[in-house]
Amino acid sequence: MNDLNPIGLRGIEFTEFTGSTEQLDALFWAFGFSKLRRHPTRDITVYRQNDIAFLLNAERQGFSAGFAKLHGPSIASMGWRVENAAAALAEAVRRGARAADPAACDLPYPAIYGIGDSLIYFIERHGAKGSIWETDFVPLDQPQVQADKGFIAIDHLTNNVPAGQMAAWAAFYKDIFGFTEVRYFDIRGAKTGLTSYALRSPDGSFCIPINQPKDDRDQIAEYLREYNGPGVQHLAFSTRDILASLDALEGSPIEMLDIDDDYYDEVYKRVPQVREDRERIRAHSVLVDGDEEGYLLQIFTRNLIGPIFIEIIQRENNLSFGEGNFGALFRSIEKDQERRGVI
Repeated sequence: MNDLNPIGLRGIEFTEFTGSTEQLDALFWAFGFSKLRRHPTRDITVYRQNDIAFLLNAERQGFSAGFAKLHGPSIASMGWRVENAAAALAEAVRRGARAADPAACDLPYPAIYGIGDSLIYFIERHGAKGSIWETDFVPLDQPQVQADKGFIAIDHLTNNVPAGQMAAWAAFYKDIFGFTEVRYFDIRGAKTGLTSYALRSPDGSFCIPINQPKDDRDQIAEYLREYNGPGVQHLAFSTRDILASLDALEGSPIEMLDIDDDYYDEVYKRVPQVREDRERIRAHSVLVDGDEEGYLLQIFTRNLIGPIFIEIIQRENNLSFGEGNFGALFRSIEKDQERRGVI
């Protein structure tokens, strides 16, 4: 803990989902997660793939059950790694965070309220200090183990907030945790748009872009209506080989967004240094972006968990968010909105 990292943040330990248990179980399996452990007294199951851990909370009472009643299938909490959980809670509250009553929480870790009154738990047992998975959960009698599909960590998680609240939520992450602003976007599609801040955690392990809508028809406004408030819009899984990951997803029910037919006519003039096979990139509808330092490959699913979707991203010495793809991405999202009758 220091002035640049005031609560000693060290990354993401888990993401907790609630609502529509069968759907989420099937989705996690389709993405290559193994089903390994459970809470000893509560209906909470642990799924893992490399450094990504998901909790599926199927309790019918308690915090996550109430969150699901309000939001439907949703992300009710996250566990963030810290050096000292009690000290992190005290410092976060001193900086303006609102502590959660332990009696109202489903998990036994200090917590504060985050986006949309979801919870951020502080987890200090990680790395050399041990693991909550060994101490607080037990192995399933019949674990379901499969080969992973190449997803190694959560690269970023994007928040959607109502118009006028973006700066306040950016201040929340900056003032309490020490996030720094790394990008500002003012994006316009053919029919809709958004504005966004992108923030990086003080330890550099993940980012949080924050979006707000420009009108009541765009993708952010649609999310806020369907989710019944602000929350996590999407998680981005990092992979070292996006084409191999997408090959592994073939035959699954996971659908990706379409892109414009002429997208690849110009993209390699803008990003000529891509080493991956261009025909395979096109066959998988992967988006390409980069600069003189490096490049990235990315793709987005359709909505999978209520209005929440997944991004898959491969970075090659590039820390951007695919700004060069925003126009094509927005047109893809608008086509999907048109298909569903939203615009």
